[in-house]
Order: sequence, then structure tokens, then C-alpha cells
Amino acid sequence: MSGIKVTSLGRFPDVKLIETPRFEDARGFFSETYNRRGFAEAGVDMAFVQDNQSRSADRGTVRGLHFQTHPFAQDKLVRVLRGSILDVVVDIRHGSPTFGQHEKVVLSAANGLQLLVPIGFAHGLVTLEPETEVFYKVSNFYSAANDGGLLWNDPALGIDWQLATTEPVLSDKDRKHPLLADLPHHFEI
Repeated sequence: MSGIKVTSLGRFPDVKLIETPRFEDARGFFSETYNRRGFAEAGVDMAFVQDNQSRSADRGTVRGLHFQTHPFAQDKLVRVLRGSILDVVVDIRHGSPTFGQHEKVVLSAANGLQLLVPIGFAHGLVTLEPETEVFYKVSNFYSAANDGGLLWNDPALGIDWQLATTEPVLSDKDRKHPLLADLPHHFEI
């Protein structure tokens, strides 16, 4: 898989923005979105064991901020199949110089970008279009007992979710996650 571009996202060297080549013609495009050997050669060397897909009917649907704790902690490789999202990551590694800080990026079906969210980061998104579909690979199996979250709108995080004119659509679970100040020390540096 040649031509893959991997860059760090903002202040987080371990969070990677990945662009795979697209080959376009009159029919549309073809893209090899994941090839373990090609990704490893580009410095993204991990095994994924589960694929997940979500569809959000409404613009302004917030999912997150989610993570899984050890021993079921997960790296995630996120991409959008339809529509677009504002994807957000928050460093929740105690002892990290960037603890509690966030970065965000727009992922869309049109731009084809993927985001690698490593263990130790909470991940969330808001849909920017209706009928948005998100696909992500994870490096460990889901465990309900290890499912964790951080309150998406915690003022201490200062995240602009771009919802000024839209009422967020949230699950009950996502409304009840703890604040950063109350989050247990799940990840240490």
C-alpha cells in the first residue's frame, strides 16, 4: 500500500490522521482503506479485532466521549462512510503534559481521512450532516464492564462542538458520564 500519508494530530504525536490514496475515474473512486502491512510500513502497526459501524439520523448527534479501560482498552481507527463528523479526542492519561486537552478534525466520506485514536484518549464525535455513517476498527474486544466515558460538554474541556444553532441529540448514557475532575486514573504515563 504505497502513498499512505500519516501525520500527527495537533499537539498529540500518538493520535494520527491517515490519508490513503484514492483512484478516481468516471465511475467514482476506489481506495484501499486498510492494509495491515501498508499501515505497519507507515508506522501504524497494530492488530484490529473488531469492526463497528454507527448511523446517526440527525445532524448534531453526539456520541462520546468514550473509551475502554484495561484489560480491554482499545485503539480505534475511525472513518466516515457517509456524511461528515467533527471528531474529538481528549487526553485522559494522568501524568501527561497534555492531560485534559483536546484536538478535533473533520472526517467525511468526501475527504476519506481516518483518525487513529490510541489507548489513553477519550473519543467522541458530532454529526455535521443527517444520515451520517461512521465505521471504526478497534484493537480489543468490547467489554461492558470496562466501558468508560467522560462528559462531552464538561466546561473544563472547552470543546466547541459546533452546535450553536443545533440542539444536541444524546443517549442517556452519554448525558451521565463523569467530569474530567471526577474521572478515575484509568491511564497513567
